[in-house]
Amino acid sequence: MGDGRGMGDIMGRLTRRALLAGASAGLGIYAGRTLLAPTSASGPVFPVAMTPQNGGILLNDASELSPTSVARHITVTADPMTQTVETIRTMMAEARDAGQPFAASAARHSMGGQSLARDGTVLTLDQQWLEADTAAKTYRVAAGTRWSTVIARLDAIGFSPAVMQSNNDFGVASTYSVNAHGWPVRFSGCGSTVRSVKMLLSDGTFVTCSRSENAALFQHAMGGYGLIGVITELELDMVPNSRLNPTFERVSGTDLGETFARMLDADPSIQMAYGRLDVSLDRFFEDGLLISYRPAADQSDIPAATGSGFISRISREIFRRQVGSDWMKHTRWWTETSLGPSIAGEATRNSLMNEPVVTLDDLDPLRTDILHEYFVAPSRFAEFVALCRDVIPASFQQLLNVTLRYVDTDRDSVLAYASEPRIAAVMLFSQEKTVRGEEDMARMTRELIERVLAIGGTYYLPYRPHASVEQLARAYPRAAAFAAQKREIDKGLLFRNHLWDAYLGNL
Repeated sequence: MGDGRGMGDIMGRLTRRALLAGASAGLGIYAGRTLLAPTSASGPVFPVAMTPQNGGILLNDASELSPTSVARHITVTADPMTQTVETIRTMMAEARDAGQPFAASAARHSMGGQSLARDGTVLTLDQQWLEADTAAKTYRVAAGTRWSTVIARLDAIGFSPAVMQSNNDFGVASTYSVNAHGWPVRFSGCGSTVRSVKMLLSDGTFVTCSRSENAALFQHAMGGYGLIGVITELELDMVPNSRLNPTFERVSGTDLGETFARMLDADPSIQMAYGRLDVSLDRFFEDGLLISYRPAADQSDIPAATGSGFISRISREIFRRQVGSDWMKHTRWWTETSLGPSIAGEATRNSLMNEPVVTLDDLDPLRTDILHEYFVAPSRFAEFVALCRDVIPASFQQLLNVTLRYVDTDRDSVLAYASEPRIAAVMLFSQEKTVRGEEDMARMTRELIERVLAIGGTYYLPYRPHASVEQLARAYPRAAAFAAQKREIDKGLLFRNHLWDAYLGNL
């Protein structure tokens, strides 16, 4: 519009994921509309309308399959000052006096009720407070501050969160509470970049926890799913924002894990990296792609963080048309491996992470998106590919995407999913909201978990509750110790959710 910027400059400001997905949207929208899989006639998993019990409130999570009747739902937006802490302490006391469980949450993106307390009090934290210390390269943030706010505030002063989830919708304390990881490399989960947290225990005691102060509480709350206390504030590491250039490498699916690890060992300049696998059924997981980001030569005048906006919204079309269509999956894979590298340009660290989940949201009322995540050693990744080829195509689940990340050893959290460096495989399935769909997903999930455990791997706990209690105990050898310590810290079991009720409380 006459501002003097060339097309190359504009393209460089778009996120890579938007470019790759969006560029192919126009190629496949028309054909994809004719290739949607039919829906099942076996009926919904849950009634379309549920009546909350005892005049309560009905809440759900991102799965859309966890409708839960709660007695009370309260949202707190105030900064984490003394009065806010007192307000939350009062809510906790009221729940305790009423014999109700209590659960704190933010976006409720977990998919198995890990942020919901049946017939209890659910607290939603939705805040915006942040204070940065550029000398110490740290920032303090309210528990319910979303990563979108963190990126915006840090971007303005030339910094970036050291580790966050790959989407910006979620609350910072929630990320710590599931110890989520992201695209930045040579890190473990987000908890490895957290210096300290402030937290209310079940008896109302307000504590500061770190690796040197109340260390046991810090280790149990990191990846502890809110079962230890209500976090009100965190202090985290930040790193300089930077311009990054992408590099693309085609690899076979079976070689991707070890190639990923070798690439990071050989080049310490890499700041962010991830992989993809071809999910079309006729060549399932045969081909892979590694994308790595290194600093550009020119780090002056770093542009403000952007999102992908319109292009990502267009890309939703082709992403969703993959359901039931290998042709569309082939088109998307061609886009990622052939078209994408030719058009993807420079991006900033913050822009790469500044993307909401809702961009590619499923708008089909008969289907829902379900995530799986598995962690395996790079040396066992070929075995992981083989077991996935055996299990996933034999189901009727629609796998739309696999993102692969490198996660370093977790040396802090009790419920650690990375006891050694791991390749994380994040899988997005489109599932029918039917009895058939849910039963098939449960069967497939248990089989995947069993085979992953057999090769020394584990699975992630924020997703659908389809594993057996025995599988969880094998995947997380310290789970029983975690549960015992939780009972000591929270003697009245005030902090409960579906993860505790179905799993940890039975150990």
